[in-house]
Amino acid sequence: MSLRIAIDASRTTADRPTGTEHYARRLIHAFVEANLSRGEPQDLALYFREAPAPDLFPANAMTRQIVLPWRRAWTHLRFARELWATRPDVCFVPAHTLPLLFPGRALVTVHDLGYKHFPAAHPQMQRRYLDITTAHSQRRATLVLADSRATAADLSRYYGAPQEKIRVLYPGVDADSLRFEAKDIARVRDRYQLPERFFLFIGTLQPRKNIQGIVKAFARWQQQVGDRRTGLVLAGGKGWLFDETWLARAENVRTPGYIDEGDKGALLSQALALLFPSFYEGFGFPVIEAMICGTPVIASNTSSLPELVGEAGLLVDPRDTAAISAAMQRYNSDSDLRESMIRKGKRQAAAFTWGRAATRLHEIFDEFQQMR
Repeated sequence: MSLRIAIDASRTTADRPTGTEHYARRLIHAFVEANLSRGEPQDLALYFREAPAPDLFPANAMTRQIVLPWRRAWTHLRFARELWATRPDVCFVPAHTLPLLFPGRALVTVHDLGYKHFPAAHPQMQRRYLDITTAHSQRRATLVLADSRATAADLSRYYGAPQEKIRVLYPGVDADSLRFEAKDIARVRDRYQLPERFFLFIGTLQPRKNIQGIVKAFARWQQQVGDRRTGLVLAGGKGWLFDETWLARAENVRTPGYIDEGDKGALLSQALALLFPSFYEGFGFPVIEAMICGTPVIASNTSSLPELVGEAGLLVDPRDTAAISAAMQRYNSDSDLRESMIRKGKRQAAAFTWGRAATRLHEIFDEFQQMR
């Protein structure tokens, strides 16, 4: 017998999706597509705060799209009221926050607990909200999805969540969205004013991403090799607590701002390496995207990043600028190493697809059926 599943799709209509919003959009899309190929598809109801684009999700007889307009506290008031009225078998929220009061069983995704590891990197009110809602959600949920084993461990460490209640579901990366044509290389280079050769960071420019450490490591590399032509591109919006003085430590540092999704593949493919020595990541999408694009990776040896990179990149202590700089020089001077890591990276990235994520999600909903 099919489950009636209510899905919070309110995060999927953002014009410029962040990682959490991108996750919700792609996972729901893949789940809806996979649902039709099952012998007994589930009955899905997707709930939105504003009307989605007509082609955002596949249209089919087993999926309803319902718009619930509401200005404030949509999750806790309007979505919750709908759950009380319809009483689905399971409510699925792919972004941390379950309603405070609602009936029945629930599945929720907790992406990361960065605010626990680096509280100073989050505004106080945001940190308190994340703490309260995550504590409630992991306690109230029947099962909890974690983006990585690192996040699963954090849920137990900080909130006492039993591991038997947690399911690791690795997000996917859409390789098709990273495809580009040869003509796009020059267009992207001109649009974002890129240097001929450059190392690349991509993500929000904020303390948790170790932007200051990246610039320090780049400056050290410049001094050691005497190269002022190779640049450092810090691609992404400037986040809370961004400090302009970070950029003054090195020459030829570029900050092109937010990168359109359609330009990301052409940008990544031109980089000497992706620099991603972040202090903490629940799941680092840029690492997988870089490997798909044939760009070697330098990443932290902490949090979820070793799970994602495996042996397909150079792992470093994010607090050791000398180690980051040395990894940069290895890629700069050793073409055999670069080619080896590019090959390994493409094999590693092939494991992270939305199709696999959707299959895993269906397996988890099968567990709910067995609970009946």
